[in-house]
Amino acid sequence: MKEKTVMIYASVDGQTLKICNRLKEVFEKDNQDISLFSIEDFNGEIGSYDRLILGASIRYGVHDKKVIDFINTNKEQLDAIKTAFFSVNLVARKSEKNKPDTNPYVIKFFKSIDWTPTMVEVFAGKLDYKKYPFFDRIMIQFIMWMTKGPTNSDADIEYTNWDRVTEFGHRLKEL
Repeated sequence: MKEKTVMIYASVDGQTLKICNRLKEVFEKDNQDISLFSIEDFNGEIGSYDRLILGASIRYGVHDKKVIDFINTNKEQLDAIKTAFFSVNLVARKSEKNKPDTNPYVIKFFKSIDWTPTMVEVFAGKLDYKKYPFFDRIMIQFIMWMTKGPTNSDADIEYTNWDRVTEFGHRLKEL
């Protein structure tokens, strides 16, 4: 019997969804069933899946509140199946902060909730100043200045390591 997988994401600027689509391709390449939903659109029964993957991006130092609410509301069902969580954030562009146990946002996230997924990963996101509204652009430039990142308002840099994403997809299939 084929295992059924659901992947749920919360994305601000679309990079988390882009990562989800790459992971979905890895599953589909091996003819494995996988359904993809935004956190706003998922209304299925978690128990009807064998595996759940949850992806979330960071904005201003926190993951989307909907992700935390989803975990808190569904903790019992999440604990009954195999689960994975991945975070997408710009701090992970630094090699010393691109692992779940070294990324400050992932560490802080798991200290704030009562859930331990089967697998955790973190990926660097994308920096695209031209895409951000004025206030976001100024705030992100300030954060980048503080963390010695690029502040040029024309910067459009994709930090995501796609080989790591694909490798994570292969590990997820074995989950």
